[in-house]
Amino acid sequence: MNFIGLIAAATAFLSIWLGHVAVRKIEFISPTIWIPSLIFIVFGIVCEWLSLIAPNLQFATIFGILGITLLFDAFEFIRQQRRVRKGHAPANSKNSRHAAILAELNSHATTLDLLKREPIGQRVTDH
Repeated sequence: MNFIGLIAAATAFLSIWLGHVAVRKIEFISPTIWIPSLIFIVFGIVCEWLSLIAPNLQFATIFGILGITLLFDAFEFIRQQRRVRKGHAPANSKNSRHAAILAELNSHATTLDLLKREPIGQRVTDH
């Protein structure tokens, strides 16, 4: 039997899911986005290197998928910050970087987390 398809599917699902959650949480609390981005880039490159020297196809698949996901997530920190600025993701008023975004005149940033609410049947505002 060949389990490479199942291994690839499980690795892709778990790494994308964990990466999404990590980007949201880390961007929310981190005072800078370049440090977490750099860490993700380094670990992504290491995983890609490990996929090239892996002793078998299963490990090569796991490291390859995990590595490319980490590299993509490194750039997601920038995109997540843009989502905060547009009001599509909640800002953290205790985070100095987010406080500066909240203070910008043309910013639509909000501390309201639209994912943590009951549907009310109308447009949601933070006022």
